[in-house]
Amino acid sequence: MPNSILFESGSHKNVLLEDFSKGGIAVQANQHLIVHGNSGMILDPGGHKVYNRVLAATMSELGKAKLDYLFLSHQDPDIVAATNGWLMTTDANAYVSALWTRFVPHFGLDHLMEKRLLPIPDEGMVMDLGGCKLLAIPAHFIHSCGNFHVYDPISKILYSGDLGASIGPEYREVTDFDAHLEHMTGFHRRYMACNRAMKAWAKLARQLDIELIAPQHGAFFRGKEMVNRFIDWCDNLECGIDILEHVYRIPS
Repeated sequence: MPNSILFESGSHKNVLLEDFSKGGIAVQANQHLIVHGNSGMILDPGGHKVYNRVLAATMSELGKAKLDYLFLSHQDPDIVAATNGWLMTTDANAYVSALWTRFVPHFGLDHLMEKRLLPIPDEGMVMDLGGCKLLAIPAHFIHSCGNFHVYDPISKILYSGDLGASIGPEYREVTDFDAHLEHMTGFHRRYMACNRAMKAWAKLARQLDIELIAPQHGAFFRGKEMVNRFIDWCDNLECGIDILEHVYRIPS
């Protein structure tokens, strides 16, 4: 599938890059690009298998703009494994939770690049993308103990990392929420920590003006009705330790 423009107005655009991760057993992963004026950010750029193609697509979409930031929502290899290549090829800085700045270098980060791997504090932060104030929103234990989402106030897109991930759908946009649950429920029940974390996220998300939720895997949710259905679903989902406490026993 070709790149999808999720939003474009004036000098601001949000691009879902072509799906480069199909084939083999590796999990499908989305790469997103935000461009504002002469500045760009790539979100969760991925691993080594897709690096060359994602880099080429990013540079094509940037045009005359410069890649200033990599945003790494958490520490998984499908997000950070190719970080060294991005830092060596561009002048961008990479932002990741302060919990992971000493772990990401184990993916082969050159010591000269380490100073450009920058920490996000637990409380989150504002990132200035050429004058657009992007928000790094805390989403801890929404899979990872050091985890962030990005909210773009111009497009009103929330980039939600593994939250909202779906496995297997061939479509890019969710149009039938109930039918979509079969692609989403199993993943969330196993990969999210607990309902208490989900409720904390839902409370925060309801404070934002969101028109689109874009996960790192699978299809996105567009429109207030679909966004609110997803937030309500998260708020009420039992997951993680809520349903797995019974496996804490000595194997026999």
